[in-house]
Amino acid sequence: MTRPTDLQAKPPHPLAGQVIAVTSADQGYGRAISGALAQAGASIVLIGGNSETLASAASTLEHAGGTAIPIKADVDVPLDWLSAQNRILDIFGSLHGIVHLADKRAHSNFTMLTEGEWMDLFNCNVKSSVAIAQILRRRLPGAWLTIIGPHLDDTGLQVHPQRGAIRGLVENAYTEDLRINMILPGRASSGEEALDRPVAESVMALATPALGHLRGNIIDVPLAPIPKLRVMEPQPF
Repeated sequence: MTRPTDLQAKPPHPLAGQVIAVTSADQGYGRAISGALAQAGASIVLIGGNSETLASAASTLEHAGGTAIPIKADVDVPLDWLSAQNRILDIFGSLHGIVHLADKRAHSNFTMLTEGEWMDLFNCNVKSSVAIAQILRRRLPGAWLTIIGPHLDDTGLQVHPQRGAIRGLVENAYTEDLRINMILPGRASSGEEALDRPVAESVMALATPALGHLRGNIIDVPLAPIPKLRVMEPQPF
């Protein structure tokens, strides 16, 4: 006989029990992804460079019923990432997966890009991705890594060597028994959760245990364009 309480029971959260770190978690896609993962039951570690915005983002997730902690770290520096990873293990005892935002964009076009700007792009997008993968292989070979790569609407010549380098890492990570996939959003983040939701949903799908066998995939995620603000013309009296 079915009891009323059985009918009212909620389905289990799909990511319950997982501890997931998200880099650049206080802005753009990082913030949207953190919120979606927390709603799906994961414990979230928000990593970034601004203590105040990280704390604010963590507080928002906690008030919504999630579990989240902020950790300030510069993931461009391998020792910073290693320190953050060790703190996560001290707090939670495990780390199941990482979502790494490797989608920094240039403010200059290719012709005007300075050496300093190029090195900043390389460090933020390529160097950090390789370093995180290397440290995972050494210390947490069972953890998964999903990289949010340079957006598909970023067409400057400088983006192609970055995207190509990360693609090579993702497609060949199986040789080191690493589970790495990459998501390429169709555009930059809108800042609106509803508009950016497909990226977060793609991350959640890859994080589910049922898809734990997937690795080496490059997933393009088309997105609706960001609505343009209409400027209202003054009406004549």
